[in-house]
Amino acid sequence: MIDQLEYNTEREKLIIPEYGRHLQKMVNQAVEEEDEKKRNIIARSIIAVMGNLQPHLRDVPDFQHKLWDQLFIMSDFKLDVVSPYDKPSKEKLEEHPDPLDYPQNHPKYRFYGNNIKRMIDVAVKWEKGQKREALEFTIANHMKKCFLNWNKDTVDDEVIFKHLFELSDGQINLAKKDEDLKEAQKLMRSKKSGKSNYRKKSGRGKKRY
Repeated sequence: MIDQLEYNTEREKLIIPEYGRHLQKMVNQAVEEEDEKKRNIIARSIIAVMGNLQPHLRDVPDFQHKLWDQLFIMSDFKLDVVSPYDKPSKEKLEEHPDPLDYPQNHPKYRFYGNNIKRMIDVAVKWEKGQKREALEFTIANHMKKCFLNWNKDTVDDEVIFKHLFELSDGQINLAKKDEDLKEAQKLMRSKKSGKSNYRKKSGRGKKRY
């Protein structure tokens, strides 16, 4: 009896291991069946078993399509049966996806993230006034929060203003404004509590709501 034991390393490699070896044997049996009618009956039975493994999805039309695709994949595209969907091709399956383009616009200040640069690009297109100024300070405060998350320490407002001036190609210069950014403690507290904090009145005598 010990001599008859089989190890998975010695068995045929499963194409889709999630369905198990017994289902793979059923697929192999369907491929070897010479009678066309019986072969189609076996194929539909296999689809039913595959659907029963995930009963909450088996009646969804798109999921049925997925099951048929997986059946052909498990048969190494050798199964010749009538399918309600187009048979997938092995060449299409083996195609490598196109590489993703990762934005690397400002790797020098990577800790700010690319959304900050998008916000800056929007802000510089707005007409100058209170609305744009409020957006600029909102962006600056978010930059300060990102900096603190990365640095875990503290940062002077002048540093944030300098970075914002650089990222905006000199179109946003808050260093000339008579207003401070939020205090570091308030920025980090708002992250932990999830509650919005109002801007504290600055030492330069201006308050923004």
